[in-house]
Amino acid sequence: MKPGEGGIIATVGGTGSLRRRLLDMGLTPGTLVSVRKVAPFGDPLELTLRGYELTLRNEDARKIKIRRTVS
Repeated sequence: MKPGEGGIIATVGGTGSLRRRLLDMGLTPGTLVSVRKVAPFGDPLELTLRGYELTLRNEDARKIKIRRTVS
């Protein structure tokens, strides 16, 4: 996704401690999330969700499936 795009988290993948960490950061199914910024080389990216900004590596972000919303 590009800055300004967003959607609703459909699923959170990964296994073990990675999945638990993503869920603990508030990345749970049904949560509205949008991309705020992307670093110059594309990694990491900054997300806005639940009233705060979260910086996430692309490797971890790929574990999250988003259902895009229509603007």
